[in-house]
Amino acid sequence: ADNHGVKIVKHLKGGLNPSSVHRLQFNGTHVAEAAKIGLISAIVALTEAIAVGRSFASINGYHLDGNKEMLAMGFMNLAGSLTSCYVATVNFSAGCKTVVSNIVMAITVILALELFTRLLYYTPVAILASIIMSALPGLIDINEAYRIWKVDKLDFLACLGAFIGVLFKSVEIGLLVAVAISFAKVLLNSIRPAVEQLGRLPRTDIFCEVDQYPMAVKTPGLFTLRINSSLLCFANANFLRERILKLLTQDENGTEETAKDRVQILILDMTNVMNIDTSGILALEELHTELVSLGMKLVMVNLRWQVIHKLKLSKLVEKIGADGIFLTVAEAVDACLASKLAINNL
Repeated sequence: ADNHGVKIVKHLKGGLNPSSVHRLQFNGTHVAEAAKIGLISAIVALTEAIAVGRSFASINGYHLDGNKEMLAMGFMNLAGSLTSCYVATVNFSAGCKTVVSNIVMAITVILALELFTRLLYYTPVAILASIIMSALPGLIDINEAYRIWKVDKLDFLACLGAFIGVLFKSVEIGLLVAVAISFAKVLLNSIRPAVEQLGRLPRTDIFCEVDQYPMAVKTPGLFTLRINSSLLCFANANFLRERILKLLTQDENGTEETAKDRVQILILDMTNVMNIDTSGILALEELHTELVSLGMKLVMVNLRWQVIHKLKLSKLVEKIGADGIFLTVAEAVDACLASKLAINNL
């Protein structure tokens, strides 16, 4: 076959690989480069292992412990590197159910290395390539990609970026592209969080977003907003302040109108805000000052203990007043109406 242009495997070294501990070198010109490559390889391997492990856990209905998974991967790669081995898993595809399959597989591999390597001498290289190619279609799931596209376009963009990066460059580049897109998505959501206007469901004390629940009723003279951000910080504080003021100075048709002709009290639902920094506190102080200049009052609802502690230290709670802090939106609305702080349509 080799004389007719068909490449064959030829000689394969049989037996178990000897230990390579004595070949370890921690000094030299290539240590830094090897460390960099090793770090990238470790990140890729851990990402792949966790992703595959979660898939198997979902299919078989068991819980995956990420710490144990990383520890197992570390020990396997450490032992494999000292014996020139590579960790591979095909047990699940072969129908294996328990860890006993690993013992059977290990014994089979040892017997093959010791006794049967000579039988592979005339195996065409194309046969080995076909084995690899036969596994590729299972790695591409068009239906899952389409489902991701329908659910979240940015997630699909990360998926597509990883696919193109791996296809045309390397696994490292594909992973880097996917991580960069995912990080950009998180950053975008952090610096431009949503601000929802709330209304009261009829005959209840439940307040929900008026765009999602059209039956929710707005309270005349009150403007209730909910901030959908876990952190009020330098990255989004100014955006939120400007967004709130813009909503206050627009009517339902989006036309500019004098705010004090419509609203007397702004109620901020801070349920989702878990923490705040000095920039966020400054933005709230500026918002309070601008509302006072417009003849309006600021009321805040359901402040987390980290948030209210910092607001007390910054004296903002004193500026707003004890009557400007409430536990629930319903309590705030009822108190404002009862004290006649809202003067429109009372």
